[in-house]
Amino acid sequence: MKQTTQKTLLVLSGALLGLTLSIGQGVFADRETVRASLPLEELRAFSDVFARIKSDYVEPVEDKQLLENAIRGMLSGLDPHSAYLDPEQFRELQVGTSGEFGGLGIEVGMEDGFVKVIAPIDDTPAQRAGVQAGDLIIRLDDTPVKGMSLNDAVKIMRGKPGTDITLTIVREGEEKPLKITITRAIIKVRSVKSRVLEPGFGYVRISQFQAKTADGLLRAINKLQKEEGQLKGLVLDLRNNPGGVLNGAVSVSDAFLDKGLIVYTEGRVADSRLRFNATPGDVLKGAPLVVLVNQGSASASEIVAGALQDHKRAILVGKQTFGKGSVQTIIPLSGGTAVKLTTARYYTPSGRSIQAEGIKPDIELENVRVAAVESAFKPIKEADLSRHLENGNAKNGKKQPKKAKKASLAKSDYQLYEALNLLKGLAIQAERVR
Repeated sequence: MKQTTQKTLLVLSGALLGLTLSIGQGVFADRETVRASLPLEELRAFSDVFARIKSDYVEPVEDKQLLENAIRGMLSGLDPHSAYLDPEQFRELQVGTSGEFGGLGIEVGMEDGFVKVIAPIDDTPAQRAGVQAGDLIIRLDDTPVKGMSLNDAVKIMRGKPGTDITLTIVREGEEKPLKITITRAIIKVRSVKSRVLEPGFGYVRISQFQAKTADGLLRAINKLQKEEGQLKGLVLDLRNNPGGVLNGAVSVSDAFLDKGLIVYTEGRVADSRLRFNATPGDVLKGAPLVVLVNQGSASASEIVAGALQDHKRAILVGKQTFGKGSVQTIIPLSGGTAVKLTTARYYTPSGRSIQAEGIKPDIELENVRVAAVESAFKPIKEADLSRHLENGNAKNGKKQPKKAKKASLAKSDYQLYEALNLLKGLAIQAERVR
């Protein structure tokens, strides 16, 4: 099995979308330089405000609370993904990367003061209740979200399993807000699912990148190949995949690439500059690959899509991706707290930064619903004519029983239906050029 040589672990926050790098405080070792460049005038202003709050505020405030609020303010003013983590939030971050945690099963961020759904996670209460990527949450039960921090909103949504919460949601295309009641549960994320679409054509869905996602991918493909023989093609579904562990994304990309750069990161400190390269071996042995993406595909999933697109290893189908191209560093502090700080941007092999832009698919395709056109007149076929000849395939003059029809893939998932058609065309072309 292919593995990357880099050991640094990059993970996704359970509340905010983004790659995060766990490192120690030694990265910022040059403290003397920092002290020499401290803005003394601004620090005097800070000290004055601190003292005035202590003496004049209507109620007494603990020094610890004031200083923690000051730190939160410094970080929240930088970008949507930098944050101060108290001990509970730091523990939740670590738990969220294990693939099992309590809550609703949605990845969220902030937009215009409201909580925005990046993507619902597969097989979770949120997905089953109908929450969609792009939804804006404006109320949690009867509490308005406006003015609330993302961490506070996440804390409310992550209540005791078995309890209900009602989300008031604004959705594009809906005339009025929707109210969706969801029962909290323990979220166990199964990151890889697979099935056969048609003989010789496989389907693998990755819902989130975890540390062992690449192992799950390889097991899924090996199982498909045991059932079908060497696959003629594969659809890799990354729709509504909010990201996750970077090493998982690198290893998944590596599974389909023989060589070359997969992704690199650039920042101001040396530890934030990383390069990840593919190792020999393509699990599909060159068979056609189609990758499905949409506006809920973010962060680590954009790394996979960008690498496979740049190396011309896959055709991307769907909608433009989310555009999360920054790396957050987790810096542990004393007392079990931590700082999550944006320290780098990541780039695809060709040098593209997808930050706030996303990856444009090779074939843009809306996720539409397809319905059969009803006709008042049934077309006449040869079999409808009186005294028609039998086709001769039936044994002993008996008609073969008709197989029960499965639900049309075009109706249930139009994007996947078109991806399969494209894959079949690529497979036919590959056979002709041999």
